[in-house]
Amino acid sequence: MWTDEEIKGKVLHKLTRRGKFQHSHTSIDNLPKGFPAHERKRVKKLVNEMRREELLLSKPTSYGREVSINLGKKDEVYRLIEVFLKKR
Repeated sequence: MWTDEEIKGKVLHKLTRRGKFQHSHTSIDNLPKGFPAHERKRVKKLVNEMRREELLLSKPTSYGREVSINLGKKDEVYRLIEVFLKKR
């Protein structure tokens, strides 16, 4: 079972590997991909929580919502990534 911090760390790790910082965005619908099917609802809930915590910046578009990593919170972002990497 994944903890909330491990899930957040995996999502942020995925975004950092793809270079999704500040002005480079990806669809919010892509973030649950790579998680088991039974965890995807929880991932979506945690992604919305990360938006409220401002770890992720949100950008509305005509075809859906897009997100990127907030560099202003990079210490917390890297802490969560470390939590995820320790699980692996």
